Amino acid sequence: MTQETQARDRVLIFDTTLRDGEQSPGATMTHSEKLEIAQLLDEMGVDIIEAGFPIASEGDFAAVSEIAKRADDAVIAGLARANLKDIDRCWEAVKHARRPRIHTFIGTSPLHRAIPNLSREEMAERIHDCVTHARNLCDDVQWSSMDATRTEWDFLKQTVEIAIRAGATTINIPDTVGYTAPVESADLIRRLIAEVEGAEDVVFATHCHNDLGMATANSLAAVAGGARQIECTINGLGERAGNTALEEVVMALKVRGDIMPWTTGVDSRKLMHISHRVATVSGFPVQFNKAIVGKNAFAHESGIHQDGMLKNAATFEIMRPEDVGLKATSLVMGKHSGRAALRAKLKDLGYEVADNQLGDLFVRFKALADRKKEVYDEDIEALVRDQGAADEAIRLKFLRVICGTEAPQSADMTLTIDGVDHQVTTQGDGPVDAAFNAVKALVPHKARLQLYQVHAVTEGTDAQATVTVRMAEEGRIVTGQSADTDTVVASAKAYISALNRLMVKRRTTAEGSDIKTVSYKDAG
Repeated sequence: MTQETQARDRVLIFDTTLRDGEQSPGATMTHSEKLEIAQLLDEMGVDIIEAGFPIASEGDFAAVSEIAKRADDAVIAGLARANLKDIDRCWEAVKHARRPRIHTFIGTSPLHRAIPNLSREEMAERIHDCVTHARNLCDDVQWSSMDATRTEWDFLKQTVEIAIRAGATTINIPDTVGYTAPVESADLIRRLIAEVEGAEDVVFATHCHNDLGMATANSLAAVAGGARQIECTINGLGERAGNTALEEVVMALKVRGDIMPWTTGVDSRKLMHISHRVATVSGFPVQFNKAIVGKNAFAHESGIHQDGMLKNAATFEIMRPEDVGLKATSLVMGKHSGRAALRAKLKDLGYEVADNQLGDLFVRFKALADRKKEVYDEDIEALVRDQGAADEAIRLKFLRVICGTEAPQSADMTLTIDGVDHQVTTQGDGPVDAAFNAVKALVPHKARLQLYQVHAVTEGTDAQATVTVRMAEEGRIVTGQSADTDTVVASAKAYISALNRLMVKRRTTAEGSDIKTVSYKDAG
């Protein structure tokens, strides 16, 4: 196979979980969480990691810069609007990478041209100037035509040609609002490659949103039309209905190579682990019936299905659980399991932990094992998800609730706030409401509770409950998550986790307030 043939058959995976994914309301990640996810993406074989929007805030700049310094193999991209200040700031962040990329964009559709009130001629000139400036700084420049699928054909063609002449090496054609259909997605890429001058010298990329539930189909159709880069996120995380899910396109290409003869460099066996980690740090749990990585993706309840699976797994499974990093069996651990067994189990689940982390996990594992008859893989992953509370400004030290048929219910709570203990007793309409009222009494705020969601990690009355809480305050949306065998304790911890994230978001917003008021929310 020649190098040219390999290039035609190879699809680059561009992950934007840390940029477009983090723009999901409430999905803000901490600095250390971003570094962790970037490392997992790099180890998994993702070709390009869009690490963030460097000019958005000092926090974003620091994360992109640090990710760039640490990356081993992946290209590290930063996002920049179509102005020189953004591009310079982006370059300052990504220049430390072994393989840096500047990704600059502008909205080309009539609706988006009206935002900066630019004429076609003015926009064409800006594209030329910005891409030229970016290329003078960096050899790898990606240009995106935001809302490309709703841009007039003649103007889209013109702007793409301008970007290519100015030095862009990748041309991204985003379906920014999830408007297009697969047949249109394929035709648009095919037509651009056929008619745009210089098309043979660049890589065409596709960036699809899932507003009509067609992001994965549109991305694969674009590849059939000639695109060789798919922009996507872990778990399909992203604004509104989300982005193309990385795990879906990777496995679709792997399973259906008979009709889609293209490959990626992603190690699919790492998909389940990174899916769990992104769900944890973002606070966005994966729906049970989510393709590839959902809890029920490889579960069978129907008698006919179970009988078929026992005889031949291929009767009802088109891929093996092992192919996505899911163990075929869930080995049970208990209170007699030792530290070495826990480390081995963590490694089996994809977690490498330092000795001090193992020590903390082991203490909490033993405490959980004393409360539960059996500790399953999912329980251990929930313990890992709950790590890191010691670094937060607000921590739950003590909680006792009184509940029952006679109202009102009450909560006696002690919170450690910046190292100092504070105690209060409050009442409420039920134990959870009482606990939340206690938190609000100790940490006054005006945030509104948008979501309160509980689901069991495993089966049984002694199962751990994972609680997700989403709160909104003055346009800032945050999500907190926690697990415990006591649902009220899990609820209080999740609420406190959301408050800790809200404090971080307040600082981040303050740092970038002069920028965020004028920035586009989405580059694709």
